Amino acid sequence: MISDFVKGKKQYDYPAAIQRGIRLHRAIDTFTDTHNSTKIIKQLFKSAVGPYAPAFADVVYDYYLANDPKHLSEAEWKAFAEEVYQTLEANIHFLPERFARMLPYMREQNWLYHYRLRWGIQQSFGGIRRRASYLVETSDPFVLFQEEDAVLQTAYDQFFPDIYTFCKDWINQNSD
Repeated sequence: MISDFVKGKKQYDYPAAIQRGIRLHRAIDTFTDTHNSTKIIKQLFKSAVGPYAPAFADVVYDYYLANDPKHLSEAEWKAFAEEVYQTLEANIHFLPERFARMLPYMREQNWLYHYRLRWGIQQSFGGIRRRASYLVETSDPFVLFQEEDAVLQTAYDQFFPDIYTFCKDWINQNSD
């Protein structure tokens, strides 16, 4: 959860297990960015959000994962989100300051659970748009998300088995 907030060698300031999680997150990001399905999604969003297309692709994957009945039911997803919040709060002393300040809002608004809902994705897209320094919008990315649902679902369906296998292999190869 904190990898995007930990830059460069700062990862070595954390205990070994957290360092491993940061490395896994970064490996997932690299794998995801180079996957053919992600390239399709980035191309779809490029006209609307330019260089921010990868961030929107990540949110798209979150939505389809949160709604994938092969992995977690709605109740299980809700329980998973709560478990993540509890784990983060129990380890708040390890969280980067910016992430720690964001966590109460994240939990209060239940960002993780709301990835299941289209309005939650609309909110996530809005957050990216607000933080994007150089975003020159030519069209609404949420409208694009709705219009391209079938293409995005297919991209997710092709991506997820590959990322699952990648993570399993990475964890096996990097176990302590």
